Amino acid sequence: MATASFDTARRGTGAASEQSQPGLAPAIEKTPEIRPEALETTGPSSLVGLTREALKARLAAIGVPEREQRMRAGQLWHWINVRGASSFDEMTNVSKVLKGQLAGIHTLDRPEVVSEQVSRDGTRKWLIRMPPTGRHDHNRGAEIECVYIPANDRGTLCVSSQVGCTLTCSFCHTGTQRLVRNLSCQEIVSQLVVARDRLGDWPGKTPPKGAFVPVDGSRFVSNIVFMGMGEPLYNVDNVIDAVGVMSDHEGLGLSRRRITVSTSGVVPQFERLGLEANAMLAISLHAVRDDLRNELVPLNRKYPIRDLLQACRDYPGVSNARRITFEYVMLKGVNDSDADARELVRLLKGIPAKINLIPFNPWPGSKYECSDWERIERFSEIVFNAGYASPVRTPRGRDILAACGQLKSETEKLRARARMMLEEGIGAEGVYAGAHDDD
Repeated sequence: MATASFDTARRGTGAASEQSQPGLAPAIEKTPEIRPEALETTGPSSLVGLTREALKARLAAIGVPEREQRMRAGQLWHWINVRGASSFDEMTNVSKVLKGQLAGIHTLDRPEVVSEQVSRDGTRKWLIRMPPTGRHDHNRGAEIECVYIPANDRGTLCVSSQVGCTLTCSFCHTGTQRLVRNLSCQEIVSQLVVARDRLGDWPGKTPPKGAFVPVDGSRFVSNIVFMGMGEPLYNVDNVIDAVGVMSDHEGLGLSRRRITVSTSGVVPQFERLGLEANAMLAISLHAVRDDLRNELVPLNRKYPIRDLLQACRDYPGVSNARRITFEYVMLKGVNDSDADARELVRLLKGIPAKINLIPFNPWPGSKYECSDWERIERFSEIVFNAGYASPVRTPRGRDILAACGQLKSETEKLRARARMMLEEGIGAEGVYAGAHDDD
């Protein structure tokens, strides 16, 4: 299904997506290194993260009669997505014969957690390695980052949708990474399963020492945001399927109103996302003028602010109860003036919206600085006085490069020595000490 997404990503871009010569505008998009049709599953495959239909197809492939497939799939679904089973032996109401058939060609394996870092504020970042999908992976598998952000009233998991990112936003660390490929639905959902494993967020499981424990007894992971690596709407097929699995009330059980898909503005996919996923929408806006947004978010050259905001007004289900979130990173002397704040208010008139003001999270090599705190407060005051909620997002996980805009998979940026340290289990302090050495 991902093939259509990649075709959509390139359609209509023309030469603009390939520009890289000095003096020309930066590329809008990157071409994936791995064509999805070239992916080949190797070895036993995991059942974790599959859709219901995909799970039924696995049962059909091993000869389970059609009349039994729905029931058997329901049993497996419960053990995988409600109980968090990691072995077929745990499935007490599944026959020994079926468990033996499944164990011969399938597993309940999760992606490998290569490293875990815990911030001073309780944020956790995992470097996750997916199983190899073909010869191009060199027996290593793709690596992505996933972040858990605890709070008193919720636990938010920030998931990735691509290996790397299609886009080239100039202020975003992840945007400097090459695009390898889309993540499958299974790989997206597996990030939630890994988080629940690591947090003890399954019935009867014990959380690790120091883990955030909700005071009201609710699930540790209550919210999902597609704000990790990648542009979700350039992988819209798999993102929609993943939202369906995550929100299944007989499985992982998250509310669709607690699942937010953040996009830089892939306008043609808005309607489909709203109708098929019924997820909350967040827009990476960051500028109120096309000339500036063309620089910060080059995708704006394809879908300018006027078209983007009209698509927001037309988003299925948008209302005061289902507001669109507009993300606005605060860049010193770039987009943080009083005039910018007033223009932001004018542009959003008539759209049920809230505005998240995000202090810029610095990363090595960036040309931008974070706005002064007084300037952020003044900007927020103008927006708030116009009737919009305008919380200033508290930076979380900055000390482990887990904050907004900082994600970039470690093997993309670490030199060989640091990678070896990572592989051998040396702690995060040792890895990051060598993270920015010259290659």
